[in-house]
Amino acid sequence: MQPARRAVLLTAGLGAIAGASGCSEGAAQGADTPGSPKTTAAPETVLWARAAKDSTELLARYDATTTAHPGLAVQLRPLRAEVARHAEAFGAASAPSPSPSASASASASPSPSASPSPSPSRGADPGDAGKGVSVLADAEQRLADARTTALLDASPELARLLASVAAAGAGHVLLLRAALQKLQKSQKGN
Repeated sequence: MQPARRAVLLTAGLGAIAGASGCSEGAAQGADTPGSPKTTAAPETVLWARAAKDSTELLARYDATTTAHPGLAVQLRPLRAEVARHAEAFGAASAPSPSPSASASASASPSPSASPSPSPSRGADPGDAGKGVSVLADAEQRLADARTTALLDASPELARLLASVAAAGAGHVLLLRAALQKLQKSQKGN
């Protein structure tokens, strides 16, 4: 478990360094550019909206996975709750918590409140729980990487939030990969 802990701390540290360098460059450019509030407001708004959309889509992916594999619901609940908080922090409308009976009934009939985007469910129902966890880990990794890259274009406030959420996402990847290993071991034992 020590290497996993070090990886999370390293990711958080790298995110903070990238955020600090991106913040100072962005602040210097904004100060030198005439009319900078107009030119920097639009990209910043786009970054906030994109971050909210990405978190909402990841949340929908978690919901689709727990609907397809109800046995994973308890294990994924804390990670899903963090993703919901991330979406809210980025300004997304608050996402409803799935009720215990909702995941059982959702597999019988799709909910009308499900995300209209086809991407969260694509790949989320791979046929076995291990594949579902693997898909979630990959989605978390891609999003953490994208958020780390976005630090360079973000304001100091958004950069801090992106760095924090990217580090949390990296932690989620480690937890999901560990859960995947346990699932694989238990499947081999059966």
